[in-house]
Amino acid sequence: MKIDFVSDVSCPWCAIGLNALEQAIGRLGPDLKVDLHFQPFELNPDMGPGGQDITEHLVQKYGITPEQADSNREGIRQRGLQVGFGFNMERRGRIYNTFDAHRLLHWAGLQGRQLELKHALFAAYFTEGRDPSDQDLLVSLAGQVGLDEAQARQVLTEDRFAQEVRELEQFYTGQGIRSVPSVIINDRHLIQGGQPVDLFEQALRQIAAES
Repeated sequence: MKIDFVSDVSCPWCAIGLNALEQAIGRLGPDLKVDLHFQPFELNPDMGPGGQDITEHLVQKYGITPEQADSNREGIRQRGLQVGFGFNMERRGRIYNTFDAHRLLHWAGLQGRQLELKHALFAAYFTEGRDPSDQDLLVSLAGQVGLDEAQARQVLTEDRFAQEVRELEQFYTGQGIRSVPSVIINDRHLIQGGQPVDLFEQALRQIAAES
């Protein structure tokens, strides 16, 4: 079963959705062979260096009040707990550009370490409150998941895979993807949002049976 997980590093529902999807896959047992790929999507492609205060960003982008933003973050934290992901909202004060992270993820996919790096990026931003646009951090995370740090730095400093990432982003937006996570199964079936484990499991079982 081929699964394309279209997402952004700065999307909390993507972290929730990935954990839920993985738990659902685990429930189906070892007979289900999954080929999981992470595809790029930028929620804020025009975000400048240094990022933006997250409450200010949410208020401007979605037209909500600071109190609503706080309430939404608490709801996300609770949903994260349900699937075993820890959000430390007090540490995540800003939102950042994620293009370099997507370039590194593309390279990690070629090295067979994409899933590990994706988890490391989610933990660094949402749990530890670190800056995913910081190239030193990205290189360090690459090393932590078994990738060569010198090669990772070369990818970032030489602007490698920028064209590939842009083309993939354009492909998925051209296919109508406007929100993430978007989980595309066998190039045909679309599940959107950080859905519960049970929903992912039901969908995977049905698609596997049809196949």
